[in-house]
Amino acid sequence: MFSKFTSILQHAVEALAPSLPLQEDFVYHWKAITHYYIETSDDKAPVTDTNIPSHLEQMLDILVQEEKERESGETGPCMEYLLHHKILETLYTLGKADCPPGMKQQVLGFYTKLLGRIKQPLLPHINVHRPVQKLIRLCGEVLATPTENEEIQFLCIVCAKLKEDPYLVNFFLENKLKSLASKGAASVTAEDTLKGAESLSTDTGQPCRPEELPGASGTEQTELDDEPPPQTDDLSTGLENLSVASLPEATVVRPNQDYNLVNSLLNLTRSPDGRIAVKACEGLMLLASLPEPKAAKCLTQSTCLCELLTDRLAALYKALPPSVDPLDIETVEAINWGLDSYSHKEDASAFPGKRALISFLSWFDYCDQLIKEAQKTTAVALAKAIHERFFIGVMEPQLMQTSEMGILTSTALLHRIVRQVTSNVLLQEMVFFILGEQREPETLADMNRHPLRHRLIEHCDHISDEISIMTLRMFEHLLQKPNEHILYNLVLRNLEERNYTEYKPLCPEDKDVVENGQIAGAVDLEEDPLFTDISPDNTLSNQEWLSSSPPATPDHPRNDGKTEVHKIVNSFLCLVPDEAKSSYHVEGTGYDTYLRDAHRQFRDYCAICLRWEWPGSPKALEKCNLEATFFEGHFLKVLFDRMGRILDQPYDVNLQVTSVLSRLSLFPHPHVHEYLLDPYVNLASGCRSLFSVIVRVVGDLMVRIQRIQDFTPKLLLVRKRLLGLEPEGPIRDLEPAQLLTVSWIC
Repeated sequence: MFSKFTSILQHAVEALAPSLPLQEDFVYHWKAITHYYIETSDDKAPVTDTNIPSHLEQMLDILVQEEKERESGETGPCMEYLLHHKILETLYTLGKADCPPGMKQQVLGFYTKLLGRIKQPLLPHINVHRPVQKLIRLCGEVLATPTENEEIQFLCIVCAKLKEDPYLVNFFLENKLKSLASKGAASVTAEDTLKGAESLSTDTGQPCRPEELPGASGTEQTELDDEPPPQTDDLSTGLENLSVASLPEATVVRPNQDYNLVNSLLNLTRSPDGRIAVKACEGLMLLASLPEPKAAKCLTQSTCLCELLTDRLAALYKALPPSVDPLDIETVEAINWGLDSYSHKEDASAFPGKRALISFLSWFDYCDQLIKEAQKTTAVALAKAIHERFFIGVMEPQLMQTSEMGILTSTALLHRIVRQVTSNVLLQEMVFFILGEQREPETLADMNRHPLRHRLIEHCDHISDEISIMTLRMFEHLLQKPNEHILYNLVLRNLEERNYTEYKPLCPEDKDVVENGQIAGAVDLEEDPLFTDISPDNTLSNQEWLSSSPPATPDHPRNDGKTEVHKIVNSFLCLVPDEAKSSYHVEGTGYDTYLRDAHRQFRDYCAICLRWEWPGSPKALEKCNLEATFFEGHFLKVLFDRMGRILDQPYDVNLQVTSVLSRLSLFPHPHVHEYLLDPYVNLASGCRSLFSVIVRVVGDLMVRIQRIQDFTPKLLLVRKRLLGLEPEGPIRDLEPAQLLTVSWIC
């Protein structure tokens, strides 16, 4: 009570006293702080009961005022006094001792405000960045302490200063400065410090250990904390009596103390206070984005960053209950890291395991965004760590298990993170994890070369329809990702040599080539009896489709003799005879609706694929190895097998199979278009294409509908039910799944 009264009285005296020059006023407040330690005998009273907070605030105000009164970049006498007398070093010692109790908070606040409010660059000064580095090492030592808020604010302001001038990060790669510090180089300038840092490396480019430096007999001699702080004579006695107790450290192992700013932030990401953890994550993201190569190398090699990210990801994945519903995994709302505040009681759509699922997806989103923002070296190292320690170490065993429920849940989680990933570097590692890195053509003998890829493709044709649908959905979303290796690994590598075609070279005198590029005598499908029902309403302008095709390049000129697009489209449209169609009976359900949507999607895919520099025309047959045995590849084999059984499969499975094939057909690669979409291609013996598979399905369909009495009315009824125009109910003489499939095809 008496100390508070003294503080109030002192403020009143200061207000009435004539104003002193800024430097005298600044020195007065600093002397008042030092006199406290000389005169006081009670070091148990909290700092808030003393005048220290007030004096520190006054010192800050003076420094800010001095900077405003001087020209930009000019150092005033008060700042010179602070630097020359190493006031920050002394404050660090007082904060470490936390004497009086609460002093650590005051020191952290002073450092934070000083760096934040002073505009001139302070960190290049050795008497600033050295005590700042020391104070950083005190942050995060103990979790859930009263100083956590001040610690994270201090660390974040340091990160912000490094973002403004990334080169300053070299001051915080601590081992490079130890030898200079051990020599007591107080007068070394920032430039000299950096030059010295450059010289302290071995021939291999690795920084020297402290014990390897001249005159160092052990780490204790080179630790910055062991240097006595600069003190005035009257203050030294008081500081000598302070007992600096060693605090228990947080349980994060620090393999190397090179980058303590990162280590302290890593510790604080484990804070029970969500706000502190989020701020620490923001600080790490900012440091990871710094362009300095040395900092990036130190970040990934000398800190626990990669291990902590991946271990936490693995722990959160393992914490998911095995009973979580795959549908809940699919439908849970979009997750953004740092915004996963969740109350199970307030959530009307809560389900068992939702809290754990949100935590996992939130942390995965943070890893993804961190890699997306990080410097290239850091991004690659982080993504590879997630690949090795999480994808292979944790997810792969779950995906390879035999339990149907386990397969379904793990595939749903894989599907979810495939949808969620946005970083190109992490996407690349995920693609390699799922598909492998192989780019040579597949053979039947080596389909199992990448076991996970083989297993996932096999799951597309699993005995469990739920597993098949989930896996197909995962591949569908994978195909939408902007990564060229996905399509190449699954499809293109098997079409590269065009050995699905039967090549018959033309004689020199045989120049009778039809307008659409077919060899003379080839059958025009529009003249085939199966395609006699082409109507003007079912045609689509050739120009409309060609306008979205990838532009021709000098190396790949457009092939003017290729099959016209409108003929290809109409060939597919006319596969089903009129008596099996129902779409023209219901307004707004014609094929033109589907084609317009496909045209929009095709345009979007063209924009994505432009940077992959695909050719504008197929590889010349003369340059292809047509003697090699053609194999469509494991992925297309399973899809074609599924497509061939479309009349005997559940409606939901058929929708997903055709959805994946539709995605494949959108890629503007000439070999994909030729093999999947061109019904006029001359297939080699024993080869099948999408068109040939559908022809067989339609043939089987025409046989089956002859056995169904009143087929057309029943088909129309099912179509209307699909559109919600008719109430649900049973239909005699036909299984509902079969009618759904037929009405969908027709």
